[in-house]
Amino acid sequence: MIGLSRRDRRVSRGAFAGVLVLLGNTAGSASAQGGPPSATAAGYPNRPIRLVAPFPPGGSSDLIARVLGQKLGEGLPQPVIVDNRPGAGSNLGTQIAARAAPDGYTLLITSVTNAINATLFRDPGYDLLRDFASISRVAIGPTALVVHPSVQASSVGDLIRLARAQPGRLNFGSGGNGTPSHISGVMFAHMAKVEITHVPYKGTGQSVNDLLAGNIQLIFASMPVVVQHIKTGRLRALAVTGAQRTSLSPELPTVAESGIPGYAFESWWALVTNAGVPAAVLSRLNAETRRALDSAEVRARFAEMGLESLPGTAAELDAFTRAEIERLGRIVRETRMRAE
Repeated sequence: MIGLSRRDRRVSRGAFAGVLVLLGNTAGSASAQGGPPSATAAGYPNRPIRLVAPFPPGGSSDLIARVLGQKLGEGLPQPVIVDNRPGAGSNLGTQIAARAAPDGYTLLITSVTNAINATLFRDPGYDLLRDFASISRVAIGPTALVVHPSVQASSVGDLIRLARAQPGRLNFGSGGNGTPSHISGVMFAHMAKVEITHVPYKGTGQSVNDLLAGNIQLIFASMPVVVQHIKTGRLRALAVTGAQRTSLSPELPTVAESGIPGYAFESWWALVTNAGVPAAVLSRLNAETRRALDSAEVRARFAEMGLESLPGTAAELDAFTRAEIERLGRIVRETRMRAE
């Protein structure tokens, strides 16, 4: 099966202890803490910190970056300013962050998209493991299968029957090549044995706008960007893509429950900076990030968006990133997913 097994789901939530020893001896990996051991964080930060979100405003990465950035700024003596750099399915913004000075003043929100792109693109313009230093995982959450109200489907089964009756005529939007909304749709078509047409946008927010306008028929979107439209009835949610139902909308079945056994996919986000940043600065950033993610305020904001806060260590993020690149690479190859 292409979807996450029970074991895969446990792995995706961080059960990587067995790999950590190997990672600690890998030169040049994302686990590199940068700088000499004697480096200190004295005087850091003494100017604003840039947090690159490689998608347009209004999408999940942007919303998460703003919640986290605001809270980080409360614990640091300088503000954390979100810098949206969309394009090429997150590759453009990630390239910009990779080329910044390794001084701790440029952070990047990475996501499942970056792990997908490691296989989807022959050369995304960066190496996620070599060019970045891990800080912490940030959040995880399901995406929702959502249709325009004009679509004659009130369940996943209805949608599958409609797609089989009209091969290629149903268009699903995504936030761009390699994004969770893209791979979720490809997995759905592959496992349901239907033909639906992919329409990539520069960000999930833009695909949601076109769905609201009725220009496309469905999307697989992370909960933060669609939950309000679902509540108001402007969009109709058929299912969530995770292995379990979400507490945000517990009445929504999973795709697996709805007729595609084994289907499961969750989005995740993490925080990194450049490889070569001094170890003491990385330690300070990890501590402040964990404090922010552990706060009742951030946990509540994330819960409102259907997300789970996931503070952790840099080593845990290293292992998680490697495992996700391998797991998602298999999905890309098995579904013959293409960058369109």
